[in-house]
Amino acid sequence: MEIKHPKDSKTTMTDLVLPSETNPLNNLFGGELLARMDRAASIAARRHSRRIVVTASVNHVAFNRAVPVGSVVTVEAKVSRAFRSSMEIYLDVWIEDRESGERAKANEAIYTFVAVDETGRPVKIPEITPETKEEKIRFDGALRRKQLSLVLAGKMKAQDATELKALFE
Repeated sequence: MEIKHPKDSKTTMTDLVLPSETNPLNNLFGGELLARMDRAASIAARRHSRRIVVTASVNHVAFNRAVPVGSVVTVEAKVSRAFRSSMEIYLDVWIEDRESGERAKANEAIYTFVAVDETGRPVKIPEITPETKEEKIRFDGALRRKQLSLVLAGKMKAQDATELKALFE
């Protein structure tokens, strides 16, 4: 299997926030943003694995900034790390000012997807090699995030989480 790079999976989805997608404060519903992020992450995961992919978990979501009605919102997704059959997708959400056109980061999220065959069984996926400084930071953090998730789910003993030991020493 060939080694891939995060840029190979990069997915960018841009759309307008419509009134029917907003809450009483005229800001994009959180659930609507989650759905947009899930679709972008799904495409990124499929681009990396070239397999059917399913959402395994939403590991982190930060709603740092409201996304007002009429905004142009862009969701950018890239695989940050690939494991045996699962992959972490890091998402950045940007909003564009209606008048100035300036972009500002509004939110971010981390999703985990699993590549499966036609029967739903996990399948092996290509490795990934980060290239940029940001990609390397996200790649390194992905193993810590995975181990923490496994420990919290009771699927890994804390003493076996090699990447987490440094956090508590």
